Amino acid sequence: MISATRSSRVFLLAAGLTRAGQALLRARAPGGRERWERTNHAGRTVGLYAGPAAALGASLAVARVRPGAGLAVLAAGVCGAYDDVAGDHRRGFRAHLGALRDGEVTSGAVKLFGISAAGLAAGVLLKEHPLDRLLAGVAVAGTAHLVNLVDVRPGRAAGAVLLLGAPAAVRAGAGGQLAAGALGAAAAVLPEDLAERTMLGDTGAHALGVALGAAVAAGNRRAGLLAHAVAVVAAARYGDRVSTWARAVGG
Repeated sequence: MISATRSSRVFLLAAGLTRAGQALLRARAPGGRERWERTNHAGRTVGLYAGPAAALGASLAVARVRPGAGLAVLAAGVCGAYDDVAGDHRRGFRAHLGALRDGEVTSGAVKLFGISAAGLAAGVLLKEHPLDRLLAGVAVAGTAHLVNLVDVRPGRAAGAVLLLGAPAAVRAGAGGQLAAGALGAAAAVLPEDLAERTMLGDTGAHALGVALGAAVAAGNRRAGLLAHAVAVVAAARYGDRVSTWARAVGG
């Protein structure tokens, strides 16, 4: 009962902070509204307010459970924000690593290495055994990449976080509370995301993914960590197929 109450508080905190942050950014729009506007897949103009709001809301909420996880969520959001601002639309590891081999440092490469480092740092802080730390790091960074892979249509990324995080959120302990933080932020942005008024962008997708990955890392032992690490590596390997499937879901 105590654990469920704590998880509920983390959920409400993440949701409340995210909603407040989104409203504040929309009202103030630092740098002008044009800086915060993008055109989505359907040609509609949407705002990027949801991404930073979700990153901040999730990071502050999960930091109350595990400060290291909160820092990793924030770092992932910053890396995603850099990619959102830089506007490099190449997708996939191969494209960015190929550009890096040619001497071009893309924003996607910065994001790739930055989020990988954040994931590994979270693994070190959440686990004690070196192997567990490595597996946890892969799970955290890989989950961030997975959520970004499905962020190809309105509501897909936030919906995936809700779907994948719900089973973890009902568990006792830090894993359940961290999952509640991811769920709260995702639930707060989902309605306007589905209505195509806002979008998460790389900022929100990666931050929510790291929060969810941290819940996986905190709530599983070695066998579970291994299974999750294998799953997210497979998703990265077949990233194009994952994105294509996400586009097809819901029409």
